[in-house]
Amino acid sequence: MLKVPKVSDVIEKQRNFFGTGKTKDISFRIEQLKLLKKAIVDNKEAILKALQSDLNKPEFEAYGSEIVFCLEEINNALKNINSWTKPKKIKAPITQLLSTAKIYCEPLGVVLIIGPWNYPFQLVISPLVAAIASGNCAILKPSEISATTSHLLSEIILKYFNPEFVAVVEGGVDTSQQLLEEKFDHIFFTGSGEIGKIVMAAAAKHLTPVTLELGGKTPCIVDAKTHLEYTARRIVWGKFMNAGQTCVAPDYLLVDRKIKKDLLEQIKKCISEFYGENPEKSPDYARIINQKHFNRLCKFLGSGEIVIGGDTNPSERYIAPTLIEGVGWQDAVMQEEIFGPILPVIEYTELTEAIALVNAKPKPLALYFFSTDKQKQQRVLHQTSSGGACINDTVMHLAVLDLPFGGVGESGIGSYHGKAGFDTFSHQKSVLNKSFLVDVKLRYAPYLGKLKLLKSLIK
Repeated sequence: MLKVPKVSDVIEKQRNFFGTGKTKDISFRIEQLKLLKKAIVDNKEAILKALQSDLNKPEFEAYGSEIVFCLEEINNALKNINSWTKPKKIKAPITQLLSTAKIYCEPLGVVLIIGPWNYPFQLVISPLVAAIASGNCAILKPSEISATTSHLLSEIILKYFNPEFVAVVEGGVDTSQQLLEEKFDHIFFTGSGEIGKIVMAAAAKHLTPVTLELGGKTPCIVDAKTHLEYTARRIVWGKFMNAGQTCVAPDYLLVDRKIKKDLLEQIKKCISEFYGENPEKSPDYARIINQKHFNRLCKFLGSGEIVIGGDTNPSERYIAPTLIEGVGWQDAVMQEEIFGPILPVIEYTELTEAIALVNAKPKPLALYFFSTDKQKQQRVLHQTSSGGACINDTVMHLAVLDLPFGGVGESGIGSYHGKAGFDTFSHQKSVLNKSFLVDVKLRYAPYLGKLKLLKSLIK
């Protein structure tokens, strides 16, 4: 574990290491990606235990969303790194006679990756994969809230990597503040919009580019023309996985009033199928990260009317999968991202009404629409704006690594996953290479008599 007073020394050593040019070597990047893969595979049991300790994550959820996801990111990078790094030839216009134009992808330098607590392994390692693939040195700051996973990340990275290349800095708010006072070549932050503003303000002092993976109130619209059983199942899975502590979990339902009753019955049935009659005893249901967030979520239970769930246990930080009705936009539960296992239900009469409700709020990180009507599907996609979207599913767009993942507006800046992550941590340098065979004098002074010819080139 690196002590806070040594942060500037670590950054300086990483800058010196980057200056050697070693990270620009593609074979070095491949070697380090394979080493990261080995580190994950060697420590997968310890990773699962840490996630269970921090969030009571079921082994299946933890393995799929944290370990498998990261391994797939690494495999994808290893498969494509040669094509990603190859200079891209661009066709030069006739005015650039006997020239070649290419785009070269260069690493940025030393980057800072600040991770959250809800997926505390994946959301540090996944951007690290992109940073390594693009040739950067990286400092990782895991969340102190998920302390067990943070300590494990520190141990793993220190064991497998040269700290002059990749290092972990642990600590709380003070540590984050000290890190943000330093100059980096890029800052990648995943977390709340409130902290994202602080990160962006700190980065602005150094003109440091940022990627902000934030969140927001993700709407889930359910049309009357849908497969009710599958719709309910996919909503319940997306919402209550990790006890609702997922940045792209459905935050509220907008349901056609004609099917609301039937949908709620199906949702109740799915909750029972997934977690049993008493989800508190289920080995497949996670817990709220800490008492602070537990208390915050319990206050939301006072909004509207609880129609499913509502049970709590402070000693276990347990909140049952819960649906509430009768809420308005003025209620606290509708004023901020819920980030927990509470799902408000709002009915609508016409799709126009639902679209208007979504568009009246800040652009969300994700949007979900369930309908078999293809025209309505296109209408929702074209008339709303969101970081990403799923038609007839939730969350699963994240599993397609070639789809860039990121927000829009208040839900985030920039994107990553797959090639998008490589691009995020790269500078695209434009290079024109001119021949000495000829030198057309049209562009040089004196300009007398040349204007007519210049104008004729562009029509």
